Amino acid sequence: MGEDTLDWDRAPENWNWAAQDADGKWYWYCTVPVIGVGGGVWRSNSRNQLFAQQGSPNPLWHESLCQRPQDTTRSAKAQ
Repeated sequence: MGEDTLDWDRAPENWNWAAQDADGKWYWYCTVPVIGVGGGVWRSNSRNQLFAQQGSPNPLWHESLCQRPQDTTRSAKAQ
């Protein structure tokens, strides 16, 4: 959501998930993350997440989880 765009061509191979925390930070995930109990963040084992980019703070962060599109020859609009 918003103006942030993810460039899936920059995601590591087989890291098929991305999500944005409330503070605007996007992360790549190699496993499906879950919403953190404390709120405002997505959680996964630290070996399964990798910083992707900084975006704008997102009050709808909990709706940002997205899966790698089938066609990554072009960037996918972040949700």
